[in-house]
Amino acid sequence: MVGQAEVPARPLEPALYLVATPIGNLADVTLRALETIAAADVLACEDTRVTRALLDRYGIRRRSTPYHEHNAEEAGPRLVEALLAGRSVALVSDAGTPLVSDPGYRLVERALEAGVRVVPVPGPSSVLAALVASGLPSDTFLFAGFLSPRDGQRRARLDELKTVPATLVFFESPRRLADALAVMADVLGESRPAAVARELTKTFEEIRRGTLGELAEHYRDTAAPKGEVVVCIGPPRAAEASGAGDLDGLLLSLAAEMPASKAAAEAARMTGLKKPDLYRRLLELRDAANGERR
Repeated sequence: MVGQAEVPARPLEPALYLVATPIGNLADVTLRALETIAAADVLACEDTRVTRALLDRYGIRRRSTPYHEHNAEEAGPRLVEALLAGRSVALVSDAGTPLVSDPGYRLVERALEAGVRVVPVPGPSSVLAALVASGLPSDTFLFAGFLSPRDGQRRARLDELKTVPATLVFFESPRRLADALAVMADVLGESRPAAVARELTKTFEEIRRGTLGELAEHYRDTAAPKGEVVVCIGPPRAAEASGAGDLDGLLLSLAAEMPASKAAAEAARMTGLKKPDLYRRLLELRDAANGERR
């Protein structure tokens, strides 16, 4: 265990500090996060009991004040008043980076409107942890938070995202996972590659990869999993992301300004599709055009 003497409470400048905390394994906390938590005049957190476990692990003895979805309208103004009085405030979530699917953005909004400095203290993020371990394209991704538990709204949202040329990342409730995957497979297509990550950084961490159809079938036939769940879904195929004519037009437009290989690479960046597939298609288009001119 790291003792309190190893986490010096150095003075902090007055500001709102957004401090990322571990998503499971308490050893993932950064030294800067510990120093900020120990030194801030006010420590605001979602659940004081959850934050207490982190404080106890590192021998930090201090009080915390709750700031969560149910008291944000009351607690937010009080925290801004503290900031305007020249005090430093550290905001932590129960796990991961504050503001990601929690009400912290309202506090940041209020602080900025009041002219208060906002300082990120980066660290663990379940979104990025799941994405980089999913085996899916990570150069372009879209985090879409939680889907609605209502079937109609969930389907409508997925339909909006169906052709987005990026890896999609969602949070999902363990008890709703099977139903959500079934709807995802139905709306986005059973063949879309995907990954389900749960209990990240914990003892029973699991990352299951496959198509949406395979994952939907697996979780339909098993008991609801435990722990936090992140679902990553690969980008659509060329025919889904764009009409063939649109994609061909994009390739030819880029090829008019740069070499074929670079044009294919740029089209891959823009669409999330694979460069080799785009390069082959571009060569086919050029061959067809040359044949017409002969």
